[in-house]
Amino acid sequence: MRGGFGLVGPRRERHVLLAEEVDALSLPVGDDGVVIGVDAEGRPAVLGVNRPTPYEVTLIGGLWTAQVLALRTAATGARVAVETGRGQVWSELAREAGGGQQCVTLHDVGRVPPQGASAGSPVLVVRDCGMRPPRGRVVAGPWQSVLTLLPYLSPTAPRLLRQSSLVGVQRVSPDEAEQIGRLMNLPRPAVDSLPTLGDGVTLWCTPRDRQFVMTQGTDAETGLLGGARRID
Repeated sequence: MRGGFGLVGPRRERHVLLAEEVDALSLPVGDDGVVIGVDAEGRPAVLGVNRPTPYEVTLIGGLWTAQVLALRTAATGARVAVETGRGQVWSELAREAGGGQQCVTLHDVGRVPPQGASAGSPVLVVRDCGMRPPRGRVVAGPWQSVLTLLPYLSPTAPRLLRQSSLVGVQRVSPDEAEQIGRLMNLPRPAVDSLPTLGDGVTLWCTPRDRQFVMTQGTDAETGLLGGARRID
């Protein structure tokens, strides 16, 4: 026993790297957040949902992907508030998520109460409000991100895409791909690929950056939600 320092721990050799070996080190996850799938090289792709600044995400895609994101966000300890006009498709997820803890709550469109988000209790608001979602009462703020799901490109999409920090695009028609390409400044190969994307594949993009991600359900997610699908 050493005074003020407690017990002497076990003695082990130090972990040392030569300078030329440092470049060989790599971490599979580049940021804190939710693992939403793998990129083209098979590396985990991470979406940093819990942030101290407002974060708006628009997903032009299927319900399955939005629900997987909600489940995985809840698994990080965040609360998920779902604003939806089709509560029946979310009810089982809300019941099963959190192992008995009410971490996913359902609300009618326009009826989401203030969530009281904080660093210790971050919130993701999922807006599943159809093709023309009304302006939400609860908006993105510190530690409260908002994910808006659009099944297809709609007249409200240009506004949503312009105000979003991140946009996800799943399989769309060639005409929709052209419009999204103009709005998001996508290169021609990315535009041409959008009508051919497989179920579970999403192009996550900003006007400057883009990344294709394949999302595959875990056994538990597949048991609850079924297999990946673009069309609900």
